[in-house]
Amino acid sequence: MSETVKLNLDDIQTLCQTVLAKSGFGPDHAQAITETLATCQFDDCQSHGLFRLFMCAETMKAGKIDGHAAPVVTPSDNAIVRVDAQGGISLLAFQSALPVLIEKTRTHGIAAMVINRCYHFSALWPEVERLSSAGLAAMAMVPSHSWVAPAGGTRGSLGTNPLAFSWPRSGKDPFTFDFATSAFARGEIELYRRAGKPLPEGVAIDKDGNPTTDPQAAMEGAMLTFGSYKGSALSIMIELLAGPLIDDLTSLESMEFAEGAGGAPYHGEIILAFDPAQFSGGRVSENDARAERLFADIADQGARLPSQRRYAARSRNMARGFVEVSKSLYDDLQVLAQQV
Repeated sequence: MSETVKLNLDDIQTLCQTVLAKSGFGPDHAQAITETLATCQFDDCQSHGLFRLFMCAETMKAGKIDGHAAPVVTPSDNAIVRVDAQGGISLLAFQSALPVLIEKTRTHGIAAMVINRCYHFSALWPEVERLSSAGLAAMAMVPSHSWVAPAGGTRGSLGTNPLAFSWPRSGKDPFTFDFATSAFARGEIELYRRAGKPLPEGVAIDKDGNPTTDPQAAMEGAMLTFGSYKGSALSIMIELLAGPLIDDLTSLESMEFAEGAGGAPYHGEIILAFDPAQFSGGRVSENDARAERLFADIADQGARLPSQRRYAARSRNMARGFVEVSKSLYDDLQVLAQQV
């Protein structure tokens, strides 16, 4: 078993703030990024926790991101709140527009946040769970870079294109899922590469279009969607809703924009929020009970609801006050903190 290092919340915040500030992120962006990375790390999601500091530093080094960009929220009378990230990380833009999205959802029953001109690198569940904690159901979608081949294809045309959803539950953790439409997350492939482990079968192809379990060959070739044509169709839908619909880039265009530089993809994001009180005609309690009956029937069969392991990890880590990360990752982050 590999060695681990114990980090408490203060350790994580200090490490994140140090790397981000030295990389060139202003205090507002650094705080928003740190909050998300700490959330993911305490949920034991290694691929979206402290590991993402490397991408943050790489994105800044690529020279296109603005680490001090102040998001601009555009006023409107309709159910759409549009926020221009102005070439910054999406997280601060989301935080800036969140109160407006909640207000519009309460007013109209359904509302959407459109984030344009942003760099996105993180998990989506912290965003949709911010909305479910306010009693709203929510969905979020983003494209990425064209790392993923469509079903039957031989090269990347689609992004990893994650989809997240969260449903509020009174007195309980929300029902939440957040998954890439690719068979494997890009960050997971990088973790496999760093660990020298082969990938599972059926998640990637090499640059010649042949199946591969070699993480490096996968990163030089293309990833595959889950569920063959079903995952591919869902991924294309996300390309359209989080790209042309909101006047922003597709994954192909994001890859072109990067011009071979590393770092996070540049594109847009769409978040949809639903007010159960208005959709149910005010019968929230009755319909919450119906939802809970469904969840109970699933659990009664021994099935696991999405995110249950993540919530269990969060509870365990919060109770003991620390998380464990691999010593190799911690050592690499210490080197990064000195280099940037």
